[in-house]
Formats: sequence, C-alpha cells, structure tokens
Amino acid sequence: MLAIRTIDIRNDFKRVSDLVNSGEKVLIARPHNENLVILSEKEYNELEKLRNNKEYLEKIDSSLKQFSDGRITVKTIEELENMAK
Repeated sequence: MLAIRTIDIRNDFKRVSDLVNSGEKVLIARPHNENLVILSEKEYNELEKLRNNKEYLEKIDSSLKQFSDGRITVKTIEELENMAK
C-alpha cells in the first residue's frame, strides 16, 4: 500500500490513478487520522461481493440454528399462496 499526503494527490492525480488501476492501494494521509484509501473499482466490487456473501451465509447459519432448535412453522401450499396476496 502506498501512502501519500492530500496535497500529493491533488498535484499528481493521474499518476495515483494509474497506480490504483494497476492494483496498488493508496492511503491518503489526512489530519486528525481521517485517512482515506483508494482502490480500483474491481477490488471494491470484490470486497462488496465478499461482504454480501458473508451476510448471506450468516442468514443461512441463523436459519439452520432456528431449524435445529425446532423453531419452525409448517405451512401448506395454500397458506403460502394466501400469504403472497
């Protein structure tokens, strides 16, 4: 990860953009430890996919726990169809 100051990104945005697009992550150091990280859209999308998958797997785990604890409700097809109306 490359660390730069805010002033540097203002003066050399193209070079920083090229670094990010080549896979480098860039940390922009700001006052009061309010730092930022720039990463490519591809890396961002991969992180979002991982986060969404994690949330989905947590929901599945929760559902399996409810099932194993016997906290289930049995419905007929007709009852389910009526719920959808």
